[in-house]
Amino acid sequence: MENKDTAYLSNKDGFTIFSYGGYDFRFKTSDRLVKYLKVKDWDAPYGYIVVDCLHEKLGVVEDYIDLLPMLDNLYFNAKKFLAPIKKVEVRYG
Repeated sequence: MENKDTAYLSNKDGFTIFSYGGYDFRFKTSDRLVKYLKVKDWDAPYGYIVVDCLHEKLGVVEDYIDLLPMLDNLYFNAKKFLAPIKKVEVRYG
């Protein structure tokens, strides 16, 4: 059962996947991203994620994901959509 206050982050085939509330948002990421390792910070009102990831050539690096522009481009009410999310976890199925 999914937690109603938790979103999930993963990647596959050159795309980042942000999943929450029955939605799976996919957006292009670096082809050299191997996988996300750990979410270090989640700034809910602003949709900003700080994450450690494994990069093919650089090893473990800190990266940043800004969800607001993506959600706005999809005509989502981003602040309303993001408000109930209390945490983001890395999860691979």
